[in-house]
Amino acid sequence: MNRFLLFLFGIAGPLVAAAQTSVPFGLVSRPDLVKVVHGTETLPNPWAGGLNSPQFSAIDLNGDQQQDLYLFDRVANRSLTFLNVASPNGGRMYRYAPEYEALFPSTLLNWALLRDYDCDGRPDLFTLAGGDIAVYRNVAGSGGRPDFQLVKDHLSYFNNPTSQGNIYPGGYNMPALHDVDGDGRLDIVTFDFNNSSVVQYYRNSSPESCGGLQFELVTQQWGGFASCATSCTSFSFNNVNCRPAGTAHTGGHNITLLDLDGDGDQDALIGRDYCPELVSLRNDGNKSEALMSSAGLNASFPSGTTPVRIANFPTAYHLDVNFDGRPDLVVTPSVFDNQDTINTTQSVMFYENTSASAVPNFAYRQNDFLQRGMIDTGESAAPTFADIDGDGLVDMLVGSTNRNNAKGFFRASLTYYRNVGSATQPAFQLMTKDYLNLSTQRYAGIRPQLADLNQDGRPDLALMVIPMRVNGTAAPTSQLRVLLNTAPAGQPAVFNPATAQVIQNLPNYIDDAPCFADIDGDGRLDLLLGTNINDQAATSLRYYRNNGAATLSQAFVLANADFGQIRNSKNVPAPDNRAYNLNPAVADFDGDGQPDLLVTDSEGRIQLFPNFRAQQGAFTPLPETFYNELLGRYQPVWLGQGRINQLILAVADLNGDQRPELFIGLESGGMVAYGVRGIVVTDAPMAPTLLTAVQLYPNPARGTATLEAPDPVRVAVFDVTGRLLYRSATAARTHHLDLHDRAAGVYVVQAETAAGQRTTRRLVMQ
Repeated sequence: MNRFLLFLFGIAGPLVAAAQTSVPFGLVSRPDLVKVVHGTETLPNPWAGGLNSPQFSAIDLNGDQQQDLYLFDRVANRSLTFLNVASPNGGRMYRYAPEYEALFPSTLLNWALLRDYDCDGRPDLFTLAGGDIAVYRNVAGSGGRPDFQLVKDHLSYFNNPTSQGNIYPGGYNMPALHDVDGDGRLDIVTFDFNNSSVVQYYRNSSPESCGGLQFELVTQQWGGFASCATSCTSFSFNNVNCRPAGTAHTGGHNITLLDLDGDGDQDALIGRDYCPELVSLRNDGNKSEALMSSAGLNASFPSGTTPVRIANFPTAYHLDVNFDGRPDLVVTPSVFDNQDTINTTQSVMFYENTSASAVPNFAYRQNDFLQRGMIDTGESAAPTFADIDGDGLVDMLVGSTNRNNAKGFFRASLTYYRNVGSATQPAFQLMTKDYLNLSTQRYAGIRPQLADLNQDGRPDLALMVIPMRVNGTAAPTSQLRVLLNTAPAGQPAVFNPATAQVIQNLPNYIDDAPCFADIDGDGRLDLLLGTNINDQAATSLRYYRNNGAATLSQAFVLANADFGQIRNSKNVPAPDNRAYNLNPAVADFDGDGQPDLLVTDSEGRIQLFPNFRAQQGAFTPLPETFYNELLGRYQPVWLGQGRINQLILAVADLNGDQRPELFIGLESGGMVAYGVRGIVVTDAPMAPTLLTAVQLYPNPARGTATLEAPDPVRVAVFDVTGRLLYRSATAARTHHLDLHDRAAGVYVVQAETAAGQRTTRRLVMQ
């Protein structure tokens, strides 16, 4: 049986389509793609991606009057969305719903909190903008979904002409957004950016009873206390400055406001950088004037249960997460990276509020809230797939690092999931978190690749490993080590780390990202390597051809140091246009029988280059790759951004449908899963369509170009980053494109019929 795409999104050459369906190609999120079992427990959200430093907010995402969850992970700068749904076992549960993540801005950094400032019942979005606070108003969207519109790129205060300025918490501090004085308007309390020791109180002074964003600075030292550098639990009170104690503590402070004693005013929970405690301060004043004292300090909060102890920078979030209507407490680390001694598989502490009165009682329940229900291997998850046990089903290995040992050092290992399902209904069972006992090798990072490198029909194991320094930190180097499978065909794989071959002639730079694929079509697996090494300008992706040498360590020879000429999106000259953290994967995603190249980078971009063998020089990406079925449109996927952020790609056909499934390993230790839409099965020969006759001329062009089609089409023009530059308002057989204001370079012109058939052409502007 032949398999065909409705549309083949190649850039060069005529395109064809099957008449049986009008569903175009796209990658779609599949959070329930494969069942995953840990012990006897089936994970409810296996492909949610893991959590490291999440911030929690409540919001109704789908208009069903249920409070769902919005999370923003500070390490990856990633939004996550969970729906409040009925549990199969009764009650309620949270189900990962990534289709709602596209409703949130992709530019969020450091922190993001949802608070309703305009009293319309829809929480608005507050986030960092530089060191300022930006506000997105949540307006009524389609289907009851949120729609965030920027209303303030910064917040300011005004007392008088000589006392005014921006409200500036800075990058480390996360403010408390709360009605402090009880007037129904949202106020702001934040640690002072200049010295991070005292708390500033900005009262909402808007003339409206609700809905304004005007503020006045009421006091530079709310509550009369200061956080001192003497120790993690040291404070001064009565507006007294801290005593000098050597080097001042310059890290961040986060503050959460809630009424701990039921007296109607706001008490405080404070966590600080480099400290494990969450300190509570009781407010012995009132709504108008807070007053904290040493008598109200509790460094073992909450009392009567397991106190909060997180290795670094605990921050509390006060919201109901167990569906009983009482706000609980969730505490997480507020770190920016994974350089601390934190076990990031257990970094979300849940304290249930067991009190029905105005005085909460927080009882410790678990340290892996939500994490227990997902694959979370710690940090830097790197998946790969092959039949490891010889039963004919595709299994999974995941490379990752964690710090769950006694000394808190990096420990890289392989987690092995065996496929215990069937050829059409896969199911992964966790077998071991330390396959091959590699944690004893003192690696700071492992990226595995399962591939038949010696062409004997059995999967071999390649490991890009990062060595560890004596002090437990990662060295700035790497090695690509190959472990040949010595087991007979059809038997469980046998890999011996002691006999590994080291691939020569590589940059051997930290976080190099390998991908084995047949690039030149000669039947041998070549090597694509994403690298950040700066020995050559902008050479982020390198192609090493397999020359067939008998010794595998010498078989890969550099053939192209700038494969695809892939750059970042900043439109700046070299060397500042380099794409960092480039991670490649090769598969026939669009079903046209030709391999495609998929890459990720530190900006969070995921680009698909169709039929890359037919492209030369700078590859042209597909303008639209990921399809959001909830919104009914193509939508870029944002899984995080930042120089430390790694998105590791892996491809496998797990359900035997001859279509690739895509898995992306995240910095937060888990994975997300995608399937392919737009492929149809037919025994009939594929008929040509009107799209094969689309003409675009002249090409190359100077200023103008003409597109002609046999039937009316709409036209869109994209740049090579996928940014939409022009879309025609009406359909026509002939379109004259005026591109005088466009710079010289490569553009993508897309034509679409009324039936939804699409084709693309590459246009070179001189």
